[in-house]
Amino acid sequence: YLSQEPSVFQGLTVEENLLAILETVEEKKRIRRKIANELLEEYGLLRLARQRAGTLSGGETRRLEICRAMITGPSLILLDEPFSGVDPIAVREIQGYIRKLREKGIGILLTDHNVRETLMITDRSYIIDNGQLLAAGSREEIVGNPLVRQKYLGEDFAL
Repeated sequence: YLSQEPSVFQGLTVEENLLAILETVEEKKRIRRKIANELLEEYGLLRLARQRAGTLSGGETRRLEICRAMITGPSLILLDEPFSGVDPIAVREIQGYIRKLREKGIGILLTDHNVRETLMITDRSYIIDNGQLLAAGSREEIVGNPLVRQKYLGEDFAL
């Protein structure tokens, strides 16, 4: 689970954030360091390994959170507002990492108010209005739904 609010250990380095979680799943220090290095490389964080997590940008923090979540080998991950508070370049990077998770067979449940960014990476979307399911379907079905356009997207919405 990745919460909307940053959940990294601010006072630890990027590498220490990974090692702290790895201690819960791997006994051998050598193996923990190897796994941490592999993850740092995979998520483009190797150059930031010694940097304090509290100094990362919004996009870098999100990448670290996703990277850290992969340590436990989840089959499903919940992403709460992953595009919130990050710049457009970081949004595209995060979309890429989310696609990679999907390619690995990891189920993804994503909630976000950034409709365009979300629809571009989802297979199926659900629009909820006042606690009720308003519509479900592919991005084309959602965008083409007159009720969704009226209540949520606006008549002029375009992908």
